[in-house]
Amino acid sequence: MIKNSILIALIGLFISCKEEKTEVVTPNNGLITVTKEQFQSSKMEIATLMENEFNVTVSASGKIDVPPQYRAKITPFIGGYVKSSSFLVGDKVAKGQVLVTLENTEYLDIQKEYVAIAEQINYLKSEFERQKTLYNEKITSQKNYLKAESDYRQAKGMYQGLREKLLLLNINPTNVEKGKFTSVITLKAPISGDITVMNANVGMFMSPSDVIMEVVDTQHLLLNLNVFESDILKIKEGQNIEFTIPQASKEVYHSKVKAVGKSIENKDRSISVLGVLQPELKEKLLSGMFVEASIILTTKKGLSVPNDAIIKENDKSFVLLLVKEQNNQFSFRKTLVATGEVSEHHTEIISDENVHQESKILVKGVFDLN
Repeated sequence: MIKNSILIALIGLFISCKEEKTEVVTPNNGLITVTKEQFQSSKMEIATLMENEFNVTVSASGKIDVPPQYRAKITPFIGGYVKSSSFLVGDKVAKGQVLVTLENTEYLDIQKEYVAIAEQINYLKSEFERQKTLYNEKITSQKNYLKAESDYRQAKGMYQGLREKLLLLNINPTNVEKGKFTSVITLKAPISGDITVMNANVGMFMSPSDVIMEVVDTQHLLLNLNVFESDILKIKEGQNIEFTIPQASKEVYHSKVKAVGKSIENKDRSISVLGVLQPELKEKLLSGMFVEASIILTTKKGLSVPNDAIIKENDKSFVLLLVKEQNNQFSFRKTLVATGEVSEHHTEIISDENVHQESKILVKGVFDLN
């Protein structure tokens, strides 16, 4: 008996809670009716269409990016094993700063070859000059002279090539000629910026095709948007841009068109449009972030309702139009409307015979009746 009493009490409580919700009456005429008490308890509001300013925009998508000259991928000219690296993703580095050291006996082989050529070149040069003098005096044959010249020029080319290779490895050729060899090379930052990719672990072999790390100069971040061919003639330098980063937040950021592409190259027939970013945004945003943007072409005035007053169904828009108010009851009709521009808080309504400036529309509490 006690269990049955508890069960009955719980059922009664559940029913009483259900009764507190707004009850909607929909007669055969399709009207949605609520009592005045329900209207007030749900804090519903009715208003006429209001005039607002709307931006006429072109939609685009893209990403936060940097120009190619401000993005550097660090790769070895000749592969080696990582000897040391003390940086992490997010660390700032300065141009010329040592990023990683690599070790490989192949570096020693290049230095040995360079020294061997360097020692030969003086002899070959003097022999070439001697053969040239003898040839001019018709003491030696042209064959000997040309061979001496060929040997010298070939050795000189190898010497210059190996010297440039040492410089690319950040090895000082002068030290090598003095017999100071090294099996360790350093890779330096070609630009200042932040480390965005780090693939190096101590002991790992990095080949010339491997990206050890990537450095991006975030001071040059910009907006890189793709605009379809059909809209590109509307885009001009200096136009304002509003954009969001949907994966990160709903905050609206601002930019301006900096440059418009001059050719259609993408498969989707779109053109790149670049936008400038304010310094404070560059500190907050990250390279590669996906963005959705609206490029503002102009502004116009139009009749509107709050966004919350719009009911979306199957790509169609409806509002709840007040038809009558009598006997302490409000009666609404779900009415199809044509919408125009949409701002952060309002939606433009294209006026017609059903919905016009004097129409009374439910603008708050729509969710409770839909």
